[in-house]
Amino acid sequence: MNHLALITKTRSLIAAGDISGAESALTELADTEGDSALMVVLDQLEPKDILAVMREYDPSRESVVSLLVTPAQFAHAIVIEKRYKDLTHTHLRGMVNAIVFREDADPVAFLTAVGDLEGGSEAMANYFAEKWARIESFARTGTFDTAEEDGEMLSETELLASAYATPQVPLDEVADQDWMELAWRMRHECPDLFTETLLVLRAQARAHDLGVGDDEETVEEEDTRVETSDTDRGRSTPAARDDEEESAI
Repeated sequence: MNHLALITKTRSLIAAGDISGAESALTELADTEGDSALMVVLDQLEPKDILAVMREYDPSRESVVSLLVTPAQFAHAIVIEKRYKDLTHTHLRGMVNAIVFREDADPVAFLTAVGDLEGGSEAMANYFAEKWARIESFARTGTFDTAEEDGEMLSETELLASAYATPQVPLDEVADQDWMELAWRMRHECPDLFTETLLVLRAQARAHDLGVGDDEETVEEEDTRVETSDTDRGRSTPAARDDEEESAI
């Protein structure tokens, strides 16, 4: 198969909102020429095109793209996921769990790649948005129990100083391949990313309390976002445009 032609076809399908068609074309390449051929193509696709396929997470089946995407490709994709106007972050959580905890994955490699990119901590803060209180408790006490929380928060210096503390909860107790395990791994294996993520969560909470939401973002940011109320599986994901390209995010 002509890889350049496949790349062009994939971009066109994504731009038209046919994410399933794009994924099928990539899957066919893997089936006919092997995983290595697909990895070559993925390496030449824009992060926003890889993201468009990844975020159509479906727990009932495995996606060949999600199975083969590298930590670097994953990281570059999720830092721009905020351009989709998905305020529930459902797609973000689904694809993060599906990829970081896939069978052959090293979660730390994926988290390290995210932490190395500008915007990585913001992406992870969006992932944990609904769990902020429990993440604060975990940072302060080493457990996810908020029963004894008194509202006191560790400073950034204290957070960094406690990064290498002995875990209060063993990994096997929270190995749920979901947010608890991800938080545990971040705190104890990628502490810088954990600290930065928590600081972003605090900033988001302050902004919420002040009534500053996504509508207050810059015009440039708003111009790259897309309404995703109709992007559940079975409906096409509309292509989000940017100033330079016509493919989806």
